[in-house]
Amino acid sequence: MSASCCDACLRRGYLVGLLAGRIAGLLDRPGCRPGGLLALEDAELAMAVGGEGTDEAIDFLGRFEPRRARADLRHAEVAAICRHHDGYPALLRDLGDPPATLFCCGRVELLAAVDEEPAVTIVGTRDASPYGLDVAHDLARGLAAAGVTTVSGMALGIDAAAHRGALGARGATVAVLAGGPDVAYPRRHRDLHRQIRESGLVVSELPPGQRPYRWSFPARNRLMAALARMTIVVEAGESSGTLITAEVAQDLGRILAAVPGRVTARVAAGSNRLLREGAPVIRGASDALDELFGVGAHVPVPLSPADVDPLQRRLLDAVEAGLDVDAICEFAGVPVNEGRAALARLETRGLVRRDGLFGWEPARTRR
Repeated sequence: MSASCCDACLRRGYLVGLLAGRIAGLLDRPGCRPGGLLALEDAELAMAVGGEGTDEAIDFLGRFEPRRARADLRHAEVAAICRHHDGYPALLRDLGDPPATLFCCGRVELLAAVDEEPAVTIVGTRDASPYGLDVAHDLARGLAAAGVTTVSGMALGIDAAAHRGALGARGATVAVLAGGPDVAYPRRHRDLHRQIRESGLVVSELPPGQRPYRWSFPARNRLMAALARMTIVVEAGESSGTLITAEVAQDLGRILAAVPGRVTARVAAGSNRLLREGAPVIRGASDALDELFGVGAHVPVPLSPADVDPLQRRLLDAVEAGLDVDAICEFAGVPVNEGRAALARLETRGLVRRDGLFGWEPARTRR
């Protein structure tokens, strides 16, 4: 796999890794972004961020050993794909500072696939509500059922829920990391990282073994936005780093959409603002597919009513009886907020649909 990267691009990837700590000295402050720094040529980058280590960085450029680097990659089971290779996603070229090299673990073919079939980036806050987690999970699950790849950042909260939703439907998912692709971050997601490596793809512009820095999170956000034709913000506060991904998506001309959240919830203030500013409303996978392919052009595969759990079955019975939301939740024996979240899950699975703002109806006849 490492032979998919030319020597110059491989050197560039390792140079960024070498300078990562010094870049942190310049950019590791809240709100700072890499800007045009990563667009500089190798020597310019070394001079710009090297500081006292400039001589070391310049020396590195002269003594870099591609053969040794490739051996290290094979040992780490990491592939390197450079911008001169056919497998490099053309979508990343829309960036002003596309990475010269992508370091990958897993199904490398998914990189090229995002050019051929639209992918969707699902992002949101780490401090997500139960509603947000449910929606992210089932949104990714529904997209996976339609054959759409989910891209996210494997962070706590919304990101992890989206990856798990796609994996649960045996769909494709791509995790873009702020550290090396072989480094599970956060550590509690080691099992999720393993699952994505086995059946999806983990990708980073930093080489193996590299820990993440504060600057590398907004840097990876630009990659998440660029890799997909559509970015969906599930929940985000007004100061959430998720909005960086949203801003990049807009700048690139990608579709930017959001899931409605409670108007009084701080965790949804940023995503609700996107809706107020005109972002398409996403209530489930069907809405996302309509935005991507046109209304009714691409329909998710719905689950059978036989696949639902006991709570969801009670909710389905209440919906078919024509009850309002409060009565539906009372019939099911759950609080209204929990019932609404469960109804949203049923909607993404194609079993119910909204009837106006506050009502629900069966999406199809049950057998």
